[in-house]
Amino acid sequence: MTRRCLALVTAVIAASSALVGCGSPDPLPPARTPPPAPQSPSAPPAPPEPFPPAGKVFLGLQTNLGPFDFAPVDAFNTATKHETSVLQFSQGWAADQFNRASFDSITARNMLPILSWEPWDYTARGKAASSGDQPAYRLSAIISGKYDGYIRSWAEGIAGLPYPVVVRFAHEMNGFWYPWCEQSNGNRRGDYIKAWRHVHDIFTAADAENVSWLWSPNVTYPSASPLKNLYPGDQYVDWIGLSGYYGTEGHEGYVPFDAIFRGTFAELKTFTSKPVVITETGATNASRQQARWIKEMFAQLPRYPNVIGVIWFETVKEIDWRIATVPASAAAFAAGAAAPRYDAPWRPNHVPRA
Repeated sequence: MTRRCLALVTAVIAASSALVGCGSPDPLPPARTPPPAPQSPSAPPAPPEPFPPAGKVFLGLQTNLGPFDFAPVDAFNTATKHETSVLQFSQGWAADQFNRASFDSITARNMLPILSWEPWDYTARGKAASSGDQPAYRLSAIISGKYDGYIRSWAEGIAGLPYPVVVRFAHEMNGFWYPWCEQSNGNRRGDYIKAWRHVHDIFTAADAENVSWLWSPNVTYPSASPLKNLYPGDQYVDWIGLSGYYGTEGHEGYVPFDAIFRGTFAELKTFTSKPVVITETGATNASRQQARWIKEMFAQLPRYPNVIGVIWFETVKEIDWRIATVPASAAAFAAGAAAPRYDAPWRPNHVPRA
């Protein structure tokens, strides 16, 4: 626009303004922007609910690769017609770093993550694997603070998750086959409790209030370490776990669920009343007794009201423990799991009950 045209336009605007000021009709009010529509308040987060609810027992799973391959989980759920509500998976200190994606992928499927956290090098071979001969992972090394940075990285990572996590630290400590067992690796009596409390305190300092602690021995046997001597105390433990199988090496003869776990349940009652989770169980089908064993397990579980969960070891390890590949066994599990007491789905606002 030229300066001459600009001046002409300015003059016209000024004249119009003068006419308006001399008794012309009131101009239309300026357009008004409508107020923003009131926004409905966002729904408050669902209040925490105990998991499992009173009177319920959850059914969980452990597979070879856990959250790194959900195909076995899907196969198990399909075969047993039951949606697993807990996934337990293992991570070793020598090889694995905190990875939020592992936990997120589990909770995205509405399963509570249980971290089986193992202070050792699980890639080792020979006696280092079979007898826990790994001096770098003696309990005294954990107590001394050697691994504090590593422990803290996990504590801070888990503390940042918006849902609960169960930590199953250094399980089956009453045996001899892991570096953290007091019977192996040059460990001394009392070291296990000190190491447990040391790790627990680092998580507390990191404000990892979303962590529940699962102390998980093997079922007792004649040469096992006494459980009471390894128990960190009720203030350091939320759940008790137990590993027990039908068909392990040296025990190939048929043994029902009740006979495997009954004695250890009785021993636990002498020093704690914490809820119990069967954190590892399975049955061999080598003698075609797997379906029978599963049927009896579901029949005998109600005898133990303190048991709040059962985790099936759906893996091929020393033995093929899987049931998804055995139709009769899957049917037996499906029949047992259909009982109302096992209707215990998990959601992110569900917190492990103590």
